[in-house]
This record gives sequence, structure tokens and C-alpha cells, in this order.
Amino acid sequence: MASTVADRVAALLNRAVLGVAAVGGGSFGKTYRIQFFSGGAAFVKTLEHAEKVAGPGYFDAEAAGLRWLREAVAADGASGGVRVPEVLGVAEDILVTSWIAPGRPTPDGAEEFGRRLASLHARGAHGFGADWPGYIAVLPLDNGGDDDWATFYVERRVLPYVRLARDRGHLDAEGAQVIEEVCTRIDFLAGEEERPSRIHGDAWSGNILWDGRGEGWFIDPAAHGGHRETDLAMLALFPPPYLDRIIAAYDEVHPLADGWQERVPLHQLHPLLVHAALYGSDYGTRAASVARELAERLR
Repeated sequence: MASTVADRVAALLNRAVLGVAAVGGGSFGKTYRIQFFSGGAAFVKTLEHAEKVAGPGYFDAEAAGLRWLREAVAADGASGGVRVPEVLGVAEDILVTSWIAPGRPTPDGAEEFGRRLASLHARGAHGFGADWPGYIAVLPLDNGGDDDWATFYVERRVLPYVRLARDRGHLDAEGAQVIEEVCTRIDFLAGEEERPSRIHGDAWSGNILWDGRGEGWFIDPAAHGGHRETDLAMLALFPPPYLDRIIAAYDEVHPLADGWQERVPLHQLHPLLVHAALYGSDYGTRAASVARELAERLR
């Protein structure tokens, strides 16, 4: 497999490959470190039978998201958005990005990440959604746009995964019903309208790579124009180290709206339903429990 990866990268980038080392693999693919004869290294993700496991354009979507997030750094320089690896090459079954030497998070690095996340969100988006079809993990993500966040969230982030989790037997009918009921009254829960933010879209701790300086980089995005509280809710659901420092630094740069903590469960409905569809009924139960908590606030 390593020689095949080397050949694929060499052809894709037109660069001679000196060596390949496996560096792990996630639930859906394998990852490698590539060393080039000319010097330097790259990170490679592969997904065998990508069109069957995920669907067409899987790595194209990730590459588009990385480039879009990276624009925020390029636009604002050293104080711009969260650092993102550079896309070096992409094909249907392979993605090559710049190599980021891994390290460990530090308190100062976490604070810098919080400031950069605030800058990324403040960079904004032209609307809710994105100009490319998306994925979250290996599930299609509808990036079609809507005029307001509440409609976008219900129609393109919550209800599709209610149906998918229910169809897979990972969410019972009662749980699906209470989530759907909450969706009909989301305007009472969503808070004041905010302009679209440039968000990562799947910002759990595993999608933050801490480099040798202890500073955070975003990887594996489901990027789109969305609500900034969505990224913060995902961080809270699967938290990185020093989350309190991240939030405090964020709030200094881009103050959060009143009541944002009360809305965290609402923004967690989508990732919980995605996890239910992919990983089983425990997450379906959690999503239904969150919906019941939200429903209580509406009574």
C-alpha cells in the first residue's frame, strides 16, 4: 500500500517521493507522512473506494473547506484566522496537504487558538451554506443556502440526520418526534439573529492539531457559512484541553452574545444526530434527551 501511495502522490504533485510512513488512520481511511527527495514532507489521506464509502467529491469538499478557511489567515496576516494546512493536491481517493509536526497543547497556545477562532468567525461568509457540496465524516452535508440561520439549521443540519438516524434504527420514533417538535419552534430558542460566520463545522477536539509550539491548527473541516456558536458547542461536546482559556480569549476578541451558553444544547443537536447515524443508538438517545430539555424551555 505504501508504494501505491508514493506513486499516487508523485504523479499528483509531479515530485519524486523518498519515503512513506503510515501515521495512523481514522474510521474511514488511512494517513501517511510523505518525504520528498527535494526536501520537505506532506500529509496524505486516502480513502479506498471513496465514491462508495462516502460519495463523489468527498476529498474535493474537504479541500474546498480547507482553502476557504485558510483565506481568513491570508487576508489578515499573522493575526488572522485559525491556521490551516495548505492543500497540495487532491483527487477522488487522496488528499495531500502540508505536513504539520504534531506537539502538545499549551495554555498560551490555547489562548492564541481562541483569538484566532474569533478572527476566523468574524471574517464572515456570504450566506449560510457554501458553494460546494459538503461532507461531515462520510455523510453528505447539504450546503444549500437559506436566508436565516434557523431555517438553514433545521432544514439542512437537523432534520436530514433525524431521518437518517431513524432509518438506521439509531433513533426511536418518540425521540425523532420531540426533535421535530423543537424544530418547529426553533425561533424561540435561537437567540438574536447574527450574520453568517466562517465556521469549521466539525470543531471537536480531534479536528484540532496542536503543533510543536503548542498552537492549534484546524483539520478535517465541514466548513460553511454558519452560526459561530455551532463551533463553540462542538468544542464543548468533545472538549480540547484548556477550553476555558480558549473561550475567554475568544470572548475578548469577538464578544459572545448574551445567553450563548444556554444555546449550546441546541447547537449540539446536529453533531449528536450525525454521531447517531454513524455510531449507534447511544447518540440517538443523547440527542433525544437534549431535545426534551429544549422542549421543557418552550412550555
